[in-house]
Amino acid sequence: MTLAMLAVFIVHVLLGLPLFISLLATAVVGFAFVDLSMIPRMMPQQFFGGIDAFSLMAIPLFILAGNLMNASKLTDRLMALARLLVGHLRGGMGHVNVVSSVFFAGVNGSAVADTSALGSLLVPAMRKEGYSTAFAAGLTAGSSLIGPIIPPSIFMILYASLTNTSVGDLFLAGVIPGLLLGAAFMGMNAVYARRKGLPKGDGWPGARQLGIAALGALPALMAPFLIVAGIVMGLVTPTESGALTVAYVALYGVLAGNLSLAGLWRACVDTTRLTAAIFVIMAASSTVSWLLSYAQVPNQFVELLTPYVDNPVVILLLLSLITFITGMFMEEVSALMLLTPIFAPVAMMAGIDPVHLGIIITLNITIALITPPMGACVFVAAAVSRLEITALFRTIWPFVVIALLVLVALILVPSLTLWLPTTLG
Repeated sequence: MTLAMLAVFIVHVLLGLPLFISLLATAVVGFAFVDLSMIPRMMPQQFFGGIDAFSLMAIPLFILAGNLMNASKLTDRLMALARLLVGHLRGGMGHVNVVSSVFFAGVNGSAVADTSALGSLLVPAMRKEGYSTAFAAGLTAGSSLIGPIIPPSIFMILYASLTNTSVGDLFLAGVIPGLLLGAAFMGMNAVYARRKGLPKGDGWPGARQLGIAALGALPALMAPFLIVAGIVMGLVTPTESGALTVAYVALYGVLAGNLSLAGLWRACVDTTRLTAAIFVIMAASSTVSWLLSYAQVPNQFVELLTPYVDNPVVILLLLSLITFITGMFMEEVSALMLLTPIFAPVAMMAGIDPVHLGIIITLNITIALITPPMGACVFVAAAVSRLEITALFRTIWPFVVIALLVLVALILVPSLTLWLPTTLG
């Protein structure tokens, strides 16, 4: 049954059909093995039931908040602050790229949006500084992985809804791994800049100029603080936090005179399109996940890994390998929705903290955004840099390796993930 479903899914994807249709066709084949009479009764129920959760309303709200920040030109202030902080270093534009990704991560939590917004501005600037187009595009795609790790994160909200894990704990747990990922890419950029003999910037801007830039970026920096603080302190739910952030950004944009009705409309339209794409994939994935659970596939998977449950590190490495391979060939949301219900029982048997597992799965799924052949961020980076996609796929692997090294560090040292939620949660 499982092999037949996998074969049908691969064939439909190769034919170029929309992903949600491929998933639903896969579910139909699965029901044929179980009971065809269940299709009219269970498929609609699981399709709509998979997205009938109040906590999932946070996803469109966080996406809208990010779009409103772009429309209100708050993200421009974040980039200006990043330039002043690290632009004076050797290879400064590469460092600006990474630091800007850290700032953008607290805005919308979308790696693809990060790649698109930063790539169109920073890739040409990096070329002028002496970077190769391939490295500039690769660094843009690689640093965008920070977006779904530092809160808010769409992937973490989905994981929390599937495992009943605290969103606040997951958000806190993502802070140090996100910063560690940023530091790793900055280190990679520093080595490249030194080897290529890239010039330094104009020098340290001075405390006064830096203070002015930080003050100008303060309204944008307040948004992620409001999101995390409200949830961690138990004052609001993730959905309410998203609504408050939308109201805050919209109000600021209107009062500052930067948010017009046209800008508001475009932000709402873009949010609707992205939300619809995410939710229809989630609904179809939920149908397949329920069917696999009904057929006791998770239990079979648990039995397969039972000999290794005494070693949480081995379990996490095996789960990461499976997730990495799956993510290379499947859209990230559907991979998360399908794998999490299967992996969670195994992790529970091995005594792995669900928050730790959530960060490991999230980073695994995120790395898939830059791996061939379906890495969405690579396609976006290639488009904005006007580089052949095949050329970028050949040069993206060092960035994948850096991200995998961070992943291994998080597996081997769980405190990197759990220290912050344990201390503040």
